[in-house]
Amino acid sequence: MPIDHRKRLGAHYTPAALAGFLAGRVRRVLPATDGPIRVLDPACGDGELLAAVAAHWPDAELVGFDLDADAVATAKARLPHAELTQADFTEATPGPGSFDLVITNPPYVRTQVLGGAAAARLAARYGLRGRIDLTHPFVAVVPELLRPGGVLGLLCSNRFLTTRAGANVRALLGKQLAVREVFDLGDTRLFEAAVLPAIVIAVKGEQAEARYASAYQVDQEAPEGDLYAALTADEDRVIRVGARTFAVSTGTLVRGTPEQPWRLTTPARERRHADVRSRTWRSLGELAKIRVGIKTTADPVFISEDWDGLPPEHSPEAQLLRPLLTHHDVRAWLPPGPPRARVLYPYLDLPTRAVVDLKDHPRAAAYLESHRARLESRGYLTAAGREWFEIWVPQRPALWREPKIVFPDISPEPRFTVDRSGAVVNGDCYWISVPELGGDELAHLVLGIANSTFGARFYDEVCGNRLYAGRRRWITQYVGLLPLPDPVTPAAQEVIRVARELTTTGDLAALPLLERAVRSAFGEVE
Repeated sequence: MPIDHRKRLGAHYTPAALAGFLAGRVRRVLPATDGPIRVLDPACGDGELLAAVAAHWPDAELVGFDLDADAVATAKARLPHAELTQADFTEATPGPGSFDLVITNPPYVRTQVLGGAAAARLAARYGLRGRIDLTHPFVAVVPELLRPGGVLGLLCSNRFLTTRAGANVRALLGKQLAVREVFDLGDTRLFEAAVLPAIVIAVKGEQAEARYASAYQVDQEAPEGDLYAALTADEDRVIRVGARTFAVSTGTLVRGTPEQPWRLTTPARERRHADVRSRTWRSLGELAKIRVGIKTTADPVFISEDWDGLPPEHSPEAQLLRPLLTHHDVRAWLPPGPPRARVLYPYLDLPTRAVVDLKDHPRAAAYLESHRARLESRGYLTAAGREWFEIWVPQRPALWREPKIVFPDISPEPRFTVDRSGAVVNGDCYWISVPELGGDELAHLVLGIANSTFGARFYDEVCGNRLYAGRRRWITQYVGLLPLPDPVTPAAQEVIRVARELTTTGDLAALPLLERAVRSAFGEVE
């Protein structure tokens, strides 16, 4: 399938081994029936999931929908007795309460591809909020399609486990369905596309404890093993699959409100988290707002490393070109080096956003005018009452001049540092105003906790938001949960002292002292 067509339809067809695994897990919880089971795949593609079900229940009544005519034709050829229809499932009306099993890998089509009108229509129809993708309406309709005791076998992006946008799915799976198993398949690369998948097995019935397993790549030696066997084992394992090694963790599912992430826990983790809570003075998010950097939505116009190469009449005035910190510039502890890029930042240094008068900056005005068609195409900006030459997310202009903690949004290791240069922060980083936080001493306490192995472990266990090859996505609502000890205690003062030494000298020989101080602050003894 062509890439653009696949992107439009959100089609990432299920590999046979993964389809077989999902069907096998469904079989463990689907109650026996007197007759053949009735099965629906609302996005059947080439029929792989329905074929996997048929391998377990040869007499199953199979029903499928898909928009792709070629995929439906392929599915019909391999499943001649199935009832397969080329149609948009969200517009179809299968009989309520008529299925024993709904098994699906919904198309991953986000709001931007759906279009605003289609997204709004689906949100209103299914009672959804915020950003949606097609997984949300697919899950929303499942409870009314299943018979009592019926089962949902869902394969989808694992983003719903932790992101704000995933609250829709977390809420839907918590109301009328009882989750039995969750498998976060992380960076196992089971699909050809760059998809981080998850599996949920849920029953239309009473709530019960749910099992949770996850698999992520690690850099260590391990014996060869079977990934699917490790995911269903009773204990954690580290196994090599081909050239890659995975740490497979097992436990139970913890979930609070739909706004909170789903996470894996064990009795040992819960005891450790209780100890941490008892020694937490404040969370980072309670002390200061964590802000994302600027988002221009037209980076080639606003951001450059070679402004001096422009013709003189189109070279913006120096006072509008501000140094721009990106994730390339940010490192743990030490201040960022001189930024490579500068941003054309058309705002005054005021507490609230105020655009410059382009009449006072004729060269910047000429440069922006040369890109006017592209900038005006951002209709959402002018619809919000903004000038055509503004950037979309400018943040608080006056605060750029103040010291600030900066960290990248994606990084394998924590990279929190303090910038005192007055540079603007790009949208691939987050930042915290040091004056808003409460001053320099608290800033060093934050750096000490956030850059420690304790902080990274806490972040992983609380939100589990990881990407490929050990990279973490550092998201505001979860970074805001990082615990801080009372700064007046001796252990916290030692964290502050060593963190200040690290930021001043960059001598990493002090890191063991920092690690011991952090563990001591939270009652962890060696």
